Amino acid sequence: MQTELHTGSFFTDIGSSVKKAAVSICRGFINFFVTFAKRFKDGGFPTKISHLIMGFGNLYHKQFIKGFIYLSLQAGFIMFMILCPRVNDTPLGYKALINFRTLGTNPGDIFTRADNSMLMLLFGVITMGIIILIFLLYLSNLGSAYKAECDKRKTGKTLTFREDIRLLLDNRFHVTLLTPTFIGVSIFTLMPTIFMIFIAFTNFDNAHQGEVLLDWVGMENIASLFTRTGEIGQRFLPVLGWTLTWTVFATFSCYFGGIFLGIMINMKGVRFKTFWRTIFILTIAMPQFVSLLAVRNILGELGPFNTMLVNLGIINEPLSFLANSDSVLRTRVTIILTNFWIGVPYTMLMTTGILMNIPADLYEAARIDGASKLKILAKITMPYIIFVTTPYLISSFVGNFNSFNVIYLLTEGRPSAVGGYKAGATDLLVTWLFKLSVNEREYNLGAVVGIMTFICTSVITLVTYRRSKAYREEDRFQ
Repeated sequence: MQTELHTGSFFTDIGSSVKKAAVSICRGFINFFVTFAKRFKDGGFPTKISHLIMGFGNLYHKQFIKGFIYLSLQAGFIMFMILCPRVNDTPLGYKALINFRTLGTNPGDIFTRADNSMLMLLFGVITMGIIILIFLLYLSNLGSAYKAECDKRKTGKTLTFREDIRLLLDNRFHVTLLTPTFIGVSIFTLMPTIFMIFIAFTNFDNAHQGEVLLDWVGMENIASLFTRTGEIGQRFLPVLGWTLTWTVFATFSCYFGGIFLGIMINMKGVRFKTFWRTIFILTIAMPQFVSLLAVRNILGELGPFNTMLVNLGIINEPLSFLANSDSVLRTRVTIILTNFWIGVPYTMLMTTGILMNIPADLYEAARIDGASKLKILAKITMPYIIFVTTPYLISSFVGNFNSFNVIYLLTEGRPSAVGGYKAGATDLLVTWLFKLSVNEREYNLGAVVGIMTFICTSVITLVTYRRSKAYREEDRFQ
């Protein structure tokens, strides 16, 4: 079996996926407007009024608790938008939307306080999020009013609030469980991500800190990646190239190395299998950052490895394998080998579990048919392992693409690269993002790098996974 990952049609798949997504979005909008219009047309007086007053349909059909909840939410939203509550002298509500457009106009003086552009940007995002949330509740109100009207026509009665609760704990229990997750993801993941994306379109750099007003700069920061002007333009493609190279080697070396190790340990005739597995498990029993710091010290100029090489006469003077090395290639190879030592046991353990679950009948039938051990490995063992572990392989690829610990703890992105001081020769996009944001306070450029990182990982993950048999034939194995 093959995973069918054809790189030749990679960009064709991207275009096809984008086209399908665009078609799906268009169909979704069309279906939404058709349903909205049909519900307004077919709905009675209470449903039509619910388009203006949330909860009216429920109140009309004596669903008082649900109706008052919808009405209270609408009243609270209107008060929020009109009264514009302030936090640190920065308003929310409709004024937050006005400030979001300008990011502040008062530079401040000795008598007045300057506008806080960052809070204006943040509150603008929060206000837009609240508007989207109330719009979803508005649609829920319409659906609830129309359902109550339909139930009244069919059965002569509507569901009580207690019956609605019972449904949420029974037939619609999935909604009950997914709602907190949706709220948590929206607040702690989606909103910060949107905030970060907006920062990429501002001039929020180390020259615009404190009470200095920010401005929108449009696509200027993103364009700087590809115009090759300034350090971010000169270093983006080299950093991206090394990130992809590191990701490929780090992923597939650990993946196939772990598979090979697992197969070797589980072969018949190998004695002390538990002992060998325990030895490799000890490698990952220690926290990763401790192992990485230990490796950095072992391979240091004054470390035991260099001392041993000098004493054996292999080298005349200590070599630097990591941050202070005069050879970028040597440093990169050392990083990949270190990651191999740390990452192989995970795949080995997973492979061991998979091998124990391969039906023995497959091997027995292959032997009866005269298949050699090598053919059995190529036609049964490896296809089965790859089929089961394709999702793990993709998640490992994304994890290595965003591997911060290995790079930063071993080299901190060094040695330095020609033409750049903010991105070293071993910096990945994620470590470069960290340096731009934390060390250099170039938050706008860091946000741009973050967007590029997200685009690369999401595109590679979605396209690769959708083309694998683990996705298309997840219910069977051939």
